[in-house]
Amino acid sequence: MAAPLPEILTLTLIPVAATILGGVAASFRTPGERLRSFVQHFAAGVVFAAVAGELLPEITQGHQPLGVVIGFVLGVAVMLALRQIAGWLERPLADGGRQPSGNLGLITVVGIDVLIDGLLIGVGFAAGARVGTLLVVALTLELLFLGVSVASSLGQVGTPPGRTILTVTGLSLLVILGALLGSTLLQGLSGLALEIVLSFGAAALLFLVTEELLTEAHEVKETPLITAAFFAGFVALYLLELMS
Repeated sequence: MAAPLPEILTLTLIPVAATILGGVAASFRTPGERLRSFVQHFAAGVVFAAVAGELLPEITQGHQPLGVVIGFVLGVAVMLALRQIAGWLERPLADGGRQPSGNLGLITVVGIDVLIDGLLIGVGFAAGARVGTLLVVALTLELLFLGVSVASSLGQVGTPPGRTILTVTGLSLLVILGALLGSTLLQGLSGLALEIVLSFGAAALLFLVTEELLTEAHEVKETPLITAAFFAGFVALYLLELMS
């Protein structure tokens, strides 16, 4: 059963607050590489558990192989396209190798990423209140790290803390926009259409785990504790699913 709009809005404020918190914290003190890698591993485990424990069972119940294929193809294609766009926007300019003024490229890329995360939350609520709530939990950690990452990047180019916090706050509001758009436009879907949407969401989240969170996390030399964080995140969300 889909959640009412006020409930969706209230729950979506959690990842918004996490994004802002990450931005505020990193504006004054950037976390160490190992801590960031630990959080990324943990967040990857949480998101993976949400896909395996909630989205994939919902997809399996639909018994729509065509919808699964279409959804996964679209999900991977969209994420690859976004990565290509991000590469273009972040590519240094030929005259001196500078980034676009005001880090416009970085802000645009992150804005698209945050909006997609919000849409994925909306996809979850389209499948049901339980699925949407667990995706909120899963993506809250990812968005917390995203706020840290943006604030750290802006701080490295000399952006004042106040402007950095305002930028991160503005970006975080795109989560609400994406979630409301997704839950409103997708509400009432069933059959093949719902199967395509859920498969799209699963593919996008798996892409997020394997090609973004873990790829960046592996740039730091791993320790047993950092590696174990992935499994801790997976078990933590799975236990939450069992208790809910």
